[in-house]
Amino acid sequence: MKRLIAIIATVTALSVPSLALAAIWNIDAEHSSIGFKVRHLMVANVKGLFEKYQGTVEIDEKDITKSKVSVTIETASINTNVTKRDEHLRSADFFDVVKYSTMTFVSKKVVKADEGKLKVTGNLTLHGITREVVLDVEGPLKEIKDPWGNLRSGATATARINRKDFGLNWNKALETGGVVVGDEVTINLEVELIKAK
Repeated sequence: MKRLIAIIATVTALSVPSLALAAIWNIDAEHSSIGFKVRHLMVANVKGLFEKYQGTVEIDEKDITKSKVSVTIETASINTNVTKRDEHLRSADFFDVVKYSTMTFVSKKVVKADEGKLKVTGNLTLHGITREVVLDVEGPLKEIKDPWGNLRSGATATARINRKDFGLNWNKALETGGVVVGDEVTINLEVELIKAK
């Protein structure tokens, strides 16, 4: 009887996926950045950051393509180092932060690209509109232990979106041709991760 119970327990254990294979990593906002750049007046790029956000990366240590990413960003935390411009970006002309206080990215698919690189496809919800976006990721890097005993890793990710796909349509035409604000926005993430204990 004991042998039968042992066999059943073994079969059950083998048939249930091991939860230990997925490690949860939290974004360390104090050592990360979520930034963007967009063309201004057709001649230069203006850069900015979002200063308040949180996110997790669930890394499948056996199969990286089964990993997951989830990030939430507070739109009112936008900072381009120009107060008047930031106020305009928070207004209904752009992010409309009173109505849409956050934007989110939730991954749907992870595929391997070149060595040490991934393509992470997910849903970006911004300004009440959800569109599929692909992040080109370098990493995650080999984990290290910091002086306080935490395990850390990191990654860099970039993506390009058209702001008009998310209803951010405000613009003004220039007398010489072109517009004040470009349509294409480049997103850049520099992420430091702490492994959850």
